[in-house]
Parts: sequence; structure tokens; C-alpha cells
Amino acid sequence: MTTRRGFLAGAMLLAATGLLAACAGSGPTRVESDLHIDGAPDWVNEGTAILKTHDGRMFHGVGSAPHMGDRSLQTSTADDRARAELARVLSSYMDVASHDYTAASGGGDQTLSTASISRQIDAVSRINLAGSRIIGRWRDEKTNIIYALAELDLGQVKDILGRVDDMNAGLRGHILEQGDNIFDGMAKEKE
Repeated sequence: MTTRRGFLAGAMLLAATGLLAACAGSGPTRVESDLHIDGAPDWVNEGTAILKTHDGRMFHGVGSAPHMGDRSLQTSTADDRARAELARVLSSYMDVASHDYTAASGGGDQTLSTASISRQIDAVSRINLAGSRIIGRWRDEKTNIIYALAELDLGQVKDILGRVDDMNAGLRGHILEQGDNIFDGMAKEKE
């Protein structure tokens, strides 16, 4: 029975790793993100993004929730969805950084497997999301949908990376040294 569970767990990990690699290799998906909602703040219409501002390099996640009859529950749901979007964009950034690191090292770092990268990205994303904050909310008067905006600064991400012990040292160093350039390249692609 234990062997069967181990095999099943290994097979699931292999399938998830393959799916992650397939998604990562297909390149970024371009989606029209301007919702064209009259009177909405720009961040609602523009959606989830990474952007370089006068305040720094920011990850933004936008989430929404339909009318639920309970305003507190609706607001909490929009906030949670904004953080989920933030996790998605942060994970994409970490994925690009890990591919960049692998290419820069010539694929020579044998200690960095796809499964290891995936676990490290997941762990770092969870740690960083604890430091995210909701910086805006807006309710559409016509539809009663509430929108929330979550934000995370790249500087904070790099500070946390510097303190994470169980991350590949080469990858961590690469992100700390090249993270701004990687971010700027991703932000430029979105323009």
C-alpha cells in the first residue's frame, strides 16, 4: 500500500512538473485587459500587472466578487481573489527568473531540478504574499461588483529571498542580482 501511494505521489508530481514546464515553455499569453468600465479606476480596467512606477517595481493583482448579499463576505472574496492574482503574477516572475538563471548557468547547475524549482517558487510566493497588502477597492454601482487591488513591491520580494535558507543559492543570488532587469523586461513586454 505504501509503495502504491509513493508511486501515485511520484506520478502526480511528475505530471504537475510536466504541466508547469509545458505552460512555461509556451510563452506569455496576451489578453486584452481593458474592461472599459466607465467611471472605474485605471487599475480596474487595466487588471493584473507588473509595473515600474516612481514608487518602485510593483506586482499588482486585481480580483473581483459579484454581489453576495453580505458586503463583508463580498469584500473578503474580492481581496482573496486579488491576492490569488498576485500569486499568479509573482509565480510567473519567479518562473522567468529560474529559466533565466538556468540559461545563464548553461544548464550546469544539476542541483536545480524542475520539481525543486517548483517547490521553491511555491514556498517563496507564499512567504511573499503574507507581505502583500490591499491598496484599493472599488464597487461598480451598476453591477454591485467589488474590485480589489493587491500590491507587492519587488524590493520586498528580494529582501525575503535574501533570508530564505532552503532555496538554491545560485538561483537566489541570480534573482538578487538580476531581478530588476528581469522585472523590467517583463514589464516592457506588457506595454
